[in-house]
Amino acid sequence: MNLILRNFLAFVAGALVGSMVNMAIIMVSSSIIPPPIDADVTTLEGLKASMHLFGPQHFIMPFLAHALGTFAGAFLTTKMALSHHMKFALGIGVLFLAGGLANIIMLPSPLWFSILDAVGAYLPMAYLAGRIGQKNSTRVP
Repeated sequence: MNLILRNFLAFVAGALVGSMVNMAIIMVSSSIIPPPIDADVTTLEGLKASMHLFGPQHFIMPFLAHALGTFAGAFLTTKMALSHHMKFALGIGVLFLAGGLANIIMLPSPLWFSILDAVGAYLPMAYLAGRIGQKNSTRVP
């Protein structure tokens, strides 16, 4: 398969799988850590209106979703890409960081969580996935 096509497909696959991991964790999060009583988490408007009811424990699962989704996507991309493994892993990190920043703008969360999420969930996890994924990967100059 053509190098450019394979790398492109690796990036797309990583973005899709990372997004699915993110969404799966978000979907099960309310059964692990229930939302506050009287919080409407079914709509963006309801979530905005009830954000003041959320405690620190309610931000664990969103952080894990963002971090593990990014990791899964970057790892898969690293394993599938034929070259430039770390660049593609970090590209997934940048893509997910852009989504995270859009989320911070659309959904006002506490400042501490916004900083932790933006700084700790995306690029560090993409880098870690790239490092782990590069071991035993096929290298093309």
